[in-house]
Amino acid sequence: MLSRAIIVLLASCACSIGATPALAATTTSDQQQNPLNDQGSSPNYRSTITSILPSTPGLHLQVLQFSDRLLLRNETGRTVAIEGYEGEPYARVQANGTVEVNTHSPAYYLNQSFYGDVTVPSFASATATPHWQLVDRTGQFEWHDHRIHWMSPVAPAKVKDKGKRTLIFDWHVPIAVGESKGTVTGQLFWTPNASSAPVAAIVIGGAIVVFGLLLVFVVRRRRAGPRAPSGGERSAAPAGGDGEQSGYREAW
Repeated sequence: MLSRAIIVLLASCACSIGATPALAATTTSDQQQNPLNDQGSSPNYRSTITSILPSTPGLHLQVLQFSDRLLLRNETGRTVAIEGYEGEPYARVQANGTVEVNTHSPAYYLNQSFYGDVTVPSFASATATPHWQLVDRTGQFEWHDHRIHWMSPVAPAKVKDKGKRTLIFDWHVPIAVGESKGTVTGQLFWTPNASSAPVAAIVIGGAIVVFGLLLVFVVRRRRAGPRAPSGGERSAAPAGGDGEQSGYREAW
């Protein structure tokens, strides 16, 4: 029974060690899922919003997937508009929750890919008459914005030491709340990956300690030997027999 307990305990420790990277992989996989289906997002790049102007109650913005895209939620009671890369109307979230995009905006096509490696149709330009297309009626809009992330799989020249947090650039996304022009500002950082090695070391160390304690316990039990049976546990020899005992019932 004791040997079985040791095996079970060691197996549990081994499972814990193996489960640590698996959990991290699951978390990473979940984080990388997004409705725009891109491959460029990386935990090394982190965008943070530093200010939103005009400061308006009910206007909410956040960065998703490290630096991948922006999410705007409009509860201001006014239309919130987002400008494209050439100052053209790109998208708008109306007071009633209607979300529309301008399919004549070059940004509409460029934002389909994390790196913007798409062909923009000739009819789409900053001077073209807007053509508004309904997206949904949720009052929120989610989009890639190339102004908030690094546009290359190669690390920026500013990152001299990949183990050090480094500011890459400040960014600005023009918006309007009703008739008031404004901007969302932020910063993009290079951020080193957190290593999972310390966690694995702790788990392995714990397993070694437990194994050592159990081994000492087993050795001591074996050296002590079996306990002598008590008088009440000794079986009498059968009458008329050769005097041999029928055996002992050891209490463990």
